[in-house]
Amino acid sequence: MRRNSSTRTATKSPALGNSTFNLTSIAILGGVLILGIGIGIAFSSTATLTPSNVATREFIDIKAPNPEICVQYGASAMVMDARLFLTLNPFSVYVSQSSMRPGCVLRTNNWQVLEQKGLITSQQVRDCKNRLNTFAFTGELGSKDVNISCVYQNSGAQNFFLNEPGAVAPPVETERF
Repeated sequence: MRRNSSTRTATKSPALGNSTFNLTSIAILGGVLILGIGIGIAFSSTATLTPSNVATREFIDIKAPNPEICVQYGASAMVMDARLFLTLNPFSVYVSQSSMRPGCVLRTNNWQVLEQKGLITSQQVRDCKNRLNTFAFTGELGSKDVNISCVYQNSGAQNFFLNEPGAVAPPVETERF
């Protein structure tokens, strides 16, 4: 009797069973991954940003005085005011309670914003420029509580969080203000 070569008996190979198991495992792991990403997004979007929890640069940008001017012409900043007292006899140093508030540092090529509003004079601009400094302010521009200072950018200041052992990349140089 001659067998027809076109008819084959279907036998289940062990590889086919493993393939089904692998597809199921991959589908479950993919679902868990998508669920984890969804939970992470939901958690981060509902995080509370209060003054006791300053977590992002965006929060600092929003709280800066005149945020639209600050972001466009400079950078938002956290300003810390403290007073130091030094006595010589006996030698001792005293520090007052510091206060923190939002502020803004302008780039040197954007000082005209302050000049146009009549908040700084040409003499102040010359003095600040001669010392290779820039201007920073706290308070809303145009209000009576605005406080403008000529500030020096300390290039020696480093972010020591980035210099920890095991850090992946060296600190990125910031733009010169």
